[in-house]
Amino acid sequence: MTGLIGKKIGMTSVFDEAGNNVPVTVIEIETCVITQIKSMEVDGYDAIQIASVEKREKLVSKALKGHFAKANTTPKRHIKEMRDFVPEGAKIGDTLSIEDVFREQTYVDVVGYSKGKGFQGVVKRHGFSGVGGRTHGQHNRERAPGSIGQSSDPSKVFKGMKMGGRTGNSRVKVKRLELVKVIPDANLIMIKGAIPGPKNRLVEVYNHG
Repeated sequence: MTGLIGKKIGMTSVFDEAGNNVPVTVIEIETCVITQIKSMEVDGYDAIQIASVEKREKLVSKALKGHFAKANTTPKRHIKEMRDFVPEGAKIGDTLSIEDVFREQTYVDVVGYSKGKGFQGVVKRHGFSGVGGRTHGQHNRERAPGSIGQSSDPSKVFKGMKMGGRTGNSRVKVKRLELVKVIPDANLIMIKGAIPGPKNRLVEVYNHG
């Protein structure tokens, strides 16, 4: 699995070779530092650990301070392990760039956290239609869930019942999105379509497959 950590900048559109207007999401790839290299002999699998986004030193534990010092880098906020991906000649402290991982006209998977919407009812959260109108003495029931359980047997609401609750802010993975354009000088990539999360939220971008 090969990939890097980035930040969602926003959406725009570009024209392809056929003159079609293609909506794209712009992602800024942060500087990713290799902070650990794992091997089959020592750890049982091959992988690299990358870290990105600066973090104030006072907010980092002593153990992590030593971990980052070993890689000769400043403390980072986001740490991710990429299994079965060890670039040839890679050493702890090296940085990975867009050109090392991504190519135009390929496909990528994007992992992010969806926009948080707070506590929502069943109509918005699950697409319920509500109980109905205000006929026969009903009032304030248009967006109610209706019956959610049984009577004296079993006298409980089963787990997994669709009810109101916290909505959004969940880890979401969108697979096989086309990587339209790579701009190494600006550390930007453009991916066709939308990806989860608000602007300026960190995302993980992996090569598909």
